[in-house]
Amino acid sequence: MITVAHDALENLVTEMIGRAGSTPEEARQVAHNLVEANLLGHDSHGVGLVAQYMRHAKTGTLTVNGHVSLVSDNGAYLLLDGNMAYGQVTGGEAMQLGLDRARTAGVAIVGLRNTHHLGRIGAWGEICAQAGFISIHFVNVIGHKPIVAPHGGAEARYSTNPYCTAIPATDKNPMFVLDMATSRVAFGKARVAYNAGKEMIEGALIDHHGLPTRNAAVMFEEPRGALTSFGQHKGYGLALLGEILGAALLGGPVTDPVHEGKDTICNNMLTVIIDPKGFGADIPFASSIDAMLGYVTSARPGEGVDKVQVPGEPERETGAARRANGVPVDPGTWALLVEAGVEAGMDRHDFDGIAV
Repeated sequence: MITVAHDALENLVTEMIGRAGSTPEEARQVAHNLVEANLLGHDSHGVGLVAQYMRHAKTGTLTVNGHVSLVSDNGAYLLLDGNMAYGQVTGGEAMQLGLDRARTAGVAIVGLRNTHHLGRIGAWGEICAQAGFISIHFVNVIGHKPIVAPHGGAEARYSTNPYCTAIPATDKNPMFVLDMATSRVAFGKARVAYNAGKEMIEGALIDHHGLPTRNAAVMFEEPRGALTSFGQHKGYGLALLGEILGAALLGGPVTDPVHEGKDTICNNMLTVIIDPKGFGADIPFASSIDAMLGYVTSARPGEGVDKVQVPGEPERETGAARRANGVPVDPGTWALLVEAGVEAGMDRHDFDGIAV
């Protein structure tokens, strides 16, 4: 495993994204978002995506230096088109427009369609929570072959279609961020395992026969297998809501054979932004959260568990450790970064010099 200081890694990725055509500001936005995912322990949404992003920029399936455009504005409703620009740019723009609307209307319902990969959806929930608002996000993922099998199916039909809800911090508790793929694991976790030569957890994958396997190669080598849904029919149903609410409601593309051969990552996202004071300032929302979380986390830990945690807590702990000790990058992912950078004209020593 290679370890890199997070600031050095961010500078490296900024250079790489810039060489793919982005302005310095856009390159920094993309790099910060990706490295932040690594810092929080979500390596699936981190720097392992850089080579793929650069390829999409080169082939034109990603719009470099693009921004959102307004499709419609109807009271609390805002519909935006991402124009296949970097999701690290369009996601931030969509949240700021939504927050501006929620501040005046009390609520905002923001549709963002046709954007390149939005990365870790929790990043957009955190923006809303830091501003004092609740946010709910439904997302679909298209632009490539399907990778998740529907419950009861033996072959893939859709993608990891994430769901996220973020709640503002209270006086006693940090912000609550539930951010998850509707598959058993995120696709990027299979990529990390494949690059590292490790097996996946039990129950996350099926092979091309529809049989359970722990071999991550079924996601990258023929004949292909598929990821499974989390919680069987429950994750499957939530994934379909990502298609229905995150895309179909917005006029965005849904999973179908037409979009399977484009070699890109296209996201559509419905975000509902809610002012927690909307039902009345006298409702003890924050104190109720504190009481509930205090009671839940007071449960006796199970065998092999140090303490009961809440969503967002593992990320905060991992972030503190990795900021102090560096970001681990598996050798396979590092090799892909070096290859993409050298192909873009960087010196191999730019990479050798930053590993701890």
